[in-house]
Amino acid sequence: MRSAKPHSGYQFDLSGGALCLDFANTVSHRHLPQRRAEHLDSYADLVAFAEQSKLLLPKLAASLRARSARNGAEAQSSFRKSIVLREGLYRAFSAIAAGKHARPEDVQQINDFALAALKHRKLTRTNGDYRWEWQSSKGDLLDRILWPIAESAADLLTSKERAAIRECGAPDCEWLFLDQSRNGSRRWCDMKSCGNRQKARRHYQRTHE
Repeated sequence: MRSAKPHSGYQFDLSGGALCLDFANTVSHRHLPQRRAEHLDSYADLVAFAEQSKLLLPKLAASLRARSARNGAEAQSSFRKSIVLREGLYRAFSAIAAGKHARPEDVQQINDFALAALKHRKLTRTNGDYRWEWQSSKGDLLDRILWPIAESAADLLTSKERAAIRECGAPDCEWLFLDQSRNGSRRWCDMKSCGNRQKARRHYQRTHE
């Protein structure tokens, strides 16, 4: 789990197994105030997350960055919405990971964002096939990053995969992930970071007892 502050070229950890969980994981050490690291500090960070998650092609990402630079108030409004959505996703899915029901108000929030996203779905024909595409106008262009995230959350909440949502077993990590291991025994958000760190910690404790 990375804990550095966002910077130019920052690489988001996308090990959650679902877009909505990766988005919920854009805070490190969420419940440790002295170590908490926020990885979304601006609309530009939101675009970087979307581009790394393959939600945006480079041309559209550049267009969103340019528009956000020209329209600061609009960008700040979209950014605030993104944080509201993220926090609701984390509360809902962390509750489910703990074997509880998500709070009705968090489910309603996911519902509201998902319904707003559906208004921007359009069937188009491409190369003889039909597919869904996102359609936006100038007035809501900066919000388009939130639509596939909200759709991902609604899909996960209503799927059987909901039972596979887990919270990382490391005591200093609260990231969420889908346990897609064959025997359902995955414990860490990322074996290369939290998993190895916990193994090293246990080895140290055993050898110094």
